[in-house]
Amino acid sequence: MMTETHFMSDLAIPPGEYLEEVLADLELNQAELARRMGRPAQAINEIIRGEKAITPETSIQLEKVVGVPAHIWSRLEADFRLIQANLNDRKEAKKEEVLVPKFPYALLAKLGLVEKTNSKIERVENLRSFFGVSSLFNLQGTRDYSPAFRQGSKDGLNHEALAAWLRAGTVLSKRDGCAEYSKKRLEQALPEIRKLTKRNDPSEFFSELRSLLCECGVSLIVIPHFPKTYTNGATFWSGKDRAVVMMSLRGSWADIFWFSLFHELGHILLHDKRSTFLEDGSHHPGRRKQEEEADKFAQVTLIPPAEFQKFVLAGDFSRDAIMRFAANLDIGPGIVTGRLHHEGLLPYTIHHGRVRYRFELANRCS
Repeated sequence: MMTETHFMSDLAIPPGEYLEEVLADLELNQAELARRMGRPAQAINEIIRGEKAITPETSIQLEKVVGVPAHIWSRLEADFRLIQANLNDRKEAKKEEVLVPKFPYALLAKLGLVEKTNSKIERVENLRSFFGVSSLFNLQGTRDYSPAFRQGSKDGLNHEALAAWLRAGTVLSKRDGCAEYSKKRLEQALPEIRKLTKRNDPSEFFSELRSLLCECGVSLIVIPHFPKTYTNGATFWSGKDRAVVMMSLRGSWADIFWFSLFHELGHILLHDKRSTFLEDGSHHPGRRKQEEEADKFAQVTLIPPAEFQKFVLAGDFSRDAIMRFAANLDIGPGIVTGRLHHEGLLPYTIHHGRVRYRFELANRCS
């Protein structure tokens, strides 16, 4: 079966120019064509000058009068208008070049989310495709990205970079092939996830962690911190059946990673699916309450309150005591030390059992 390939140039040639050539070959003038078609002479003249479109009805009339099939006229007209629209779009894209420096384009390219290029106009077009918008000026008013533009007013906060970070999480999560979300499965998986805090090397546990969460319908995406976003984590829903937890590589203490992860899982289990939660985000009283609830969920899940109270009352915060307490709880000792730091019971200069993680970029997505 033969397939017709139709190539389109960037040169917008009005179909009226072809019509003028056809009339010359037939030795017909515009006035005679108008009479044969039953159309005003001015309308024919406007078609030839490219000012008036050739409608389907006009295409049929032209076929009957000059013998060129109607689909040819319709295609010529459609191509002409589309090329014109593309040229106008490029002019608009030039205006968007001023926004390009606000996006972490090199990081997005490193993650394989946009094509590498130094051309500003190509970067505009690639960013439009990445975000799924017709203009980068539309980002702020788009529901999926508006949380990034509502983020707190920290000095130097780059809202466009934060929107790009969130979009990266959405795109990467769609490659996971996770199960539909199940609250019951997630709650049942928490003890197993909690045990992973004892591992000191992400290469030993990260794949298992992502698999555990994926089976519960939670896509875990860990990618580098984007400069000037000031966000360690985020939680949002990609459709009604897939939760996404994003973790940045900002900072590398293991206890902070695990607390942030359980904080985000708290949002999934406790809060509205329609919301996007950004750690270190909104200071709105309602959101602040939800952040406190997520903090509480992480604290209680990692270290049961009654057990922590007994440990604190004993008053021994030595390395050996922390290691024994962590072993009894079946968690990493750095979790205990981090909690003592938070409660002001141990100086931040003491790091009993704390470790730093080194994440490989390849671990971000399987």
